[in-house]
Amino acid sequence: MTRLIALLLALALALALPAAAAQAQHAQRQNNIELSQPWMRASLAGVPNTAAYMTIRTTDGKPDRLLRAESPVAGKVEMHTHIIENGVAKMRQVPAIDVPAGAAAELKPGGLHVMLLGVKGTLQDGERAPLTLVFERAGTVTLSVPVRKGMPGGHQH
Repeated sequence: MTRLIALLLALALALALPAAAAQAQHAQRQNNIELSQPWMRASLAGVPNTAAYMTIRTTDGKPDRLLRAESPVAGKVEMHTHIIENGVAKMRQVPAIDVPAGAAAELKPGGLHVMLLGVKGTLQDGERAPLTLVFERAGTVTLSVPVRKGMPGGHQH
């Protein structure tokens, strides 16, 4: 019986490790900031703008604020949100994005996101693009963001 339990525990551990490793590959930690699942939308023909998305958490239990973002692949980088005005969805620039203590700031299509304006060249699916995030407390965090095609049938800005 002890052998069976040991075998089942070993099997459970063997199955859990690849999942934990895969999750670790999608999270980057720098300066008390954890960035999970970062991605940037691939360029669309004739559209000079794109957006970057991710989940941001603090790792020290204290709140922080994303003050600005920068990237050499764009002429200008802003932080945006979506609002509904007279039944029409519109983007609006925001001065900062709060990262609450013990929770996450979700940057996702249709919500908060990093907007890259005047993209230089094209961003192809499978490439990576540099992005620098500047936080109030954590300071500068740099990452290489995977470029992916937009979600089928989803919002394509």
